[in-house]
Amino acid sequence: MESREGDNGEHVVKMNALLDAHQTAYRDLSTAKEAFDSVVRMNGNCLPALKAFKTVVDTVGGPLSKLNPIAQVAVGLLSKAAQTILDQDSRDESVSTLLAKVQEVYEFLLEKDTLEHINTKEHLLLQLAQVVSSYAEFVCKYAEKKSFGHRLGKQFFLDIQSDINENNKRLDALMQRYRDRVVQSIHINVSRLSEDFKVDGMAYAKDVGLMTMKQCLDGTRAELLAEIIRWICDPNPNVPRMFYLHGQAGKGKSAIAHTIAMWSKNTGILGSCFCFARDRQAEHLERRIFTTIAHDLANRSPLMRHAVADAIATDDSLKTTSDVIQQWEKLVAPALLASGAKVVIVIDALDEAGSDASRKDILPILSTRVSSLPSSSRIFITSRPLPDVHDRVKNLPHVRDMSLDDVPTEDDIRLYVTTALASKHEIGGTEVEQLARKSDGLFEWARLSCEYIKTSTAGKTVKERFDDVMSHESKEGNLLDGMYNAILETAIGRKPLVLGRFRSVMKQVLSTLEPLPMYTLDTMRAMFPHKVDHYEVKVILGFMGTLLSGVTDTSKAIRPLHASFYDFLTDVSRSGDYFVGDQTMDANIASASLSILHSELQFNICKLDTSYLCNSEVTDLVERIGTNISCHLSYSCQFWMKHLKSTEFSSELAMQIQGILGSEKVLFWLEILSLLNAWGSVGLDMQSTARWLQVRWFI
Repeated sequence: MESREGDNGEHVVKMNALLDAHQTAYRDLSTAKEAFDSVVRMNGNCLPALKAFKTVVDTVGGPLSKLNPIAQVAVGLLSKAAQTILDQDSRDESVSTLLAKVQEVYEFLLEKDTLEHINTKEHLLLQLAQVVSSYAEFVCKYAEKKSFGHRLGKQFFLDIQSDINENNKRLDALMQRYRDRVVQSIHINVSRLSEDFKVDGMAYAKDVGLMTMKQCLDGTRAELLAEIIRWICDPNPNVPRMFYLHGQAGKGKSAIAHTIAMWSKNTGILGSCFCFARDRQAEHLERRIFTTIAHDLANRSPLMRHAVADAIATDDSLKTTSDVIQQWEKLVAPALLASGAKVVIVIDALDEAGSDASRKDILPILSTRVSSLPSSSRIFITSRPLPDVHDRVKNLPHVRDMSLDDVPTEDDIRLYVTTALASKHEIGGTEVEQLARKSDGLFEWARLSCEYIKTSTAGKTVKERFDDVMSHESKEGNLLDGMYNAILETAIGRKPLVLGRFRSVMKQVLSTLEPLPMYTLDTMRAMFPHKVDHYEVKVILGFMGTLLSGVTDTSKAIRPLHASFYDFLTDVSRSGDYFVGDQTMDANIASASLSILHSELQFNICKLDTSYLCNSEVTDLVERIGTNISCHLSYSCQFWMKHLKSTEFSSELAMQIQGILGSEKVLFWLEILSLLNAWGSVGLDMQSTARWLQVRWFI
């Protein structure tokens, strides 16, 4: 919001400068008109405003250079009308009242409030333009008729005056409506700013929303998507408020969720999209699920914004409470009740929130309180069929549940494989059919198979890689595990040095408590206690683009393309040689984090001008944080104690802790936590750190 206010301020300054220039031009033109004779002066007093308006319209980069389509049409008509009238030399007293009104209209158009709101009042502007255009046509026709006006007699002038009076009234009414709506807009904007102040600062989970690249391939899942859309659009007041879509890993649940979210967004009914992720469990996203959804709803419509802002005005603690029941009862439910329109909320991968404990407060809300929502509300949820989820939300009257395990997908997978391997001429209809059948309905297996077949490997043709996929037997019938083993066999192999580095790098990726980009992983690895670990992670990650995102862009976080890959790596019975079980990684990350704190913590790290302002009052705080607090420093400040908790006591780590907590650096560390608004569980983490230390003489 702060950046938008800055842009608006700059825009207003530029507009004021332009207006000053146009007003000067207006005065100069008025002075020049003093030389005209009395008749021309009387009838030509419209020229300055018309010319000034033309100047504004024709100014490249001026206040009228970026208009929406309707406003462009209106301004175009007004500009053409102004030029038509300016081109007419044949004017007399009969149209003086008309020209006076035109003068008034163009002076109104040059007013600051008119220019500032021209894009939001385009329909009224278009009506003004149509009337003024008719005036311009009349001036032209009048000039032709005036030469034989004496033959038409007095009635000709009476008819003209009647038409002019009628149109003048229309113009007066339109200009007044425009002014009234501008005033109304100002009141609305002031109210919006007040509500923005209340809504801003709500606990909000970043990067959990809609991702367009995760949608279903066009043409796939058509029948299932149509069924879900029919449920959303069903006008029956007794329609179930919630749709629970479940199925085993790899069935394509998330693709369906993101497709429904995108359809809802394009239709204008998406309230919020909230996606859990296996690699973000340490962030406890479940504590912010409904404050995030409420924030999204507040930005969806004024009615829902009013409801959320009113609740926060009554109880400001609702902004940051981790009590999801209060979040629902005080924020989300009132917003949906106030909406009065169709609203869709998508919650994807509820199973990836974490352990059963992470869902224990959310599930009762979904199983009981959702039923009281208005009939216009829809909540779409995806999850693997975990017992705690299944037991609470399945077979309830307000829940419609569907298992993807029961939905035929072979045709959709056939289309997907055909599209993915279209450039590989060695793969024909027979091969596509074989892949579709072997997939057993698992879209993730089909994706992995296609990536394996497409990726060049030394000494193997496309057809031979296809044969590898078809001949590979999976343990206990787990198709995904079979593909993971095949891909890793090709990308990593089984040489001891490479395998050791693979396990170390992947353990680092798995152990970080929020996804980190490659350059941050490298920076932290360079701080590991043992030099044998000091190598760039790209020697491993650079060959794993089929399984991980972020490997081709060092600024993007490394993340699994599918959560089942983590499950595979951490189960020795499934991954075998590729099992990732290094028990020393938390100690390595804790040590690296403390080393980073020791070297990079400093007084007033964001170079704030004063310490007398709250963080929320520093207008450019986000930019200052991005410039002065690196990703690895931010991570180290927030998570060193959590990693420490998972390690055995060591005197080396204890001395590193003493170097921070036993010096002024502890204040600099606390300052960064404050700037990042990362207090969260610091109190509990400090207690666990004290217990870990055992001996506290140096604290």
